[in-house]
Amino acid sequence: MKQQIGVAALCCVAMLAIAPPLLGAVAAPLATHSTYTIVVDKLKFATPPSGLRVGDTVIWVNRDIFRHSATARDGSFNVDLMPGKSLGIVLKRAGTVPFYCTFHPGMKGQLVIAR
Repeated sequence: MKQQIGVAALCCVAMLAIAPPLLGAVAAPLATHSTYTIVVDKLKFATPPSGLRVGDTVIWVNRDIFRHSATARDGSFNVDLMPGKSLGIVLKRAGTVPFYCTFHPGMKGQLVIAR
């Protein structure tokens, strides 16, 4: 009796494993997010990376001797970076987001974020 139940359970598991492809179901791809780094050094932002997507993380790294910020013009982020420190943000929405340093307004750049 125990062997019959084991065989029946194994058959059920096998059917569950093969049924979705047979019925035309497609497994949804897992969302994968990337992490990118933007370095601040010598009163300049490094060129922002291409390929940014909603859900990605951007790590801002201050290698300068001065305090800096990375402040989005649309208010979506404001990163305050002391010398030698870093801070990460998660990108929440798609679009082109200009940013600047509140302490050095000539320092600026933009993130291009896809869905």
